[in-house]
Amino acid sequence: MGHTVNSIVIAAPYEKVFDLSNDISRWKEYFAEYTASDVVETINNKIVFKLTHQNGNAWTSYRLLFKEDKFAYACRVSPMAPFEYMKIIWLYREVEGGIEMVWIQDFKMLPTAKVDDRGAEDMINKHSKENLKNFKEIIEKEARG
Repeated sequence: MGHTVNSIVIAAPYEKVFDLSNDISRWKEYFAEYTASDVVETINNKIVFKLTHQNGNAWTSYRLLFKEDKFAYACRVSPMAPFEYMKIIWLYREVEGGIEMVWIQDFKMLPTAKVDDRGAEDMINKHSKENLKNFKEIIEKEARG
């Protein structure tokens, strides 16, 4: 099983951080590797969405928002490949200097994947660090007005 934990502190109010970071229609701005991020359906706190990677692959996931509890949960749905499963939790907590946003990913790669769990951890950690910086820059800029 693969597991990653990455975080960053964003100097902005919680409401702004939570709302902007969970605006999936804008994820192509936040994530360098996505060329499209489309909301398919919203039902109460559940968002079904489709992401398209720069390599042309696309998949559907869902995300559950628990704003009052300061976290979001996501799960990849279809197609699963190259993962056997992929589950993601985003935690938000107030710290000195702003809101710490923590990304936790648990997954297992399929035996047919180009990388194993450890290789995927390395790639996810690298991309997460870069993408968290994008989130920080965009959200802080918008919070400043």
